[in-house]
Amino acid sequence: MTVEYAPGGLIGLLTPQANTTVEPEAAILCPAGFAMLTARMVSARGTVEERLIDYYESLEETLKQFANAPLTVITSACTGASYLIGAQREDEIFGRLAAARGIPVSNSAYSVVAAFRALGAQRIGLVSPYPASLTEASIRYWESRGLSIGHVSMVASDPSQFHPIYSIRAGGAAEALATMAGHDVDAIVMLGTGMPTLGPILQRPRVGRAPVFSSMLATVWDAVQRSQGASHTAASLLAFIDGWSWRHRFMERCGRI
Repeated sequence: MTVEYAPGGLIGLLTPQANTTVEPEAAILCPAGFAMLTARMVSARGTVEERLIDYYESLEETLKQFANAPLTVITSACTGASYLIGAQREDEIFGRLAAARGIPVSNSAYSVVAAFRALGAQRIGLVSPYPASLTEASIRYWESRGLSIGHVSMVASDPSQFHPIYSIRAGGAAEALATMAGHDVDAIVMLGTGMPTLGPILQRPRVGRAPVFSSMLATVWDAVQRSQGASHTAASLLAFIDGWSWRHRFMERCGRI
């Protein structure tokens, strides 16, 4: 069945508990005919790394927040947890949840991999807002998914803020993206669903020949494709990157590119 505001599909969106970026960017990116229900992944563990792992180890309980809503797909807007639990454990968890729910259950890391595959990208560039340890874990994860790392650009963050990643401004993300120029990569991803990326992507959808996307852009694109049962084509992704369906919403909310 469909609901009034989601004839195209109703997407269940999971977000880390203190993330201030996922819902605003998802609302801008979500095409007409689709709607999203959000639920928070919550953990009382002490460190960021422990909380990220706990998010995915307790996903079954978290999904109860959606009750019996007629969702067409569920996706977790979190990449850090994937790096820490690893591809094998990730596949076990999400395979089990998809089988139990009878709908696709995905996450941002899966979406990023799907985007690279749609583009035919093998040698990739990473714009990372993470500390060095999580960036290294990220590199190992992408390599475990069959990708090779061409270059990594680090985003400056302020550890004194309420959260080093969630407090990054779009200008900082854009500056790090600019340093990718001149590096031989097939495509570039701006990592971290908490880092604001839509303005930088509209400003610079390509660096040389390499298309630029972010974890959040890939997450929404992937969820829309899965909701429709559509193929993950390069054309559909490049249309998202170029902002054909969401540029006007970004301009309405932010007033500038």
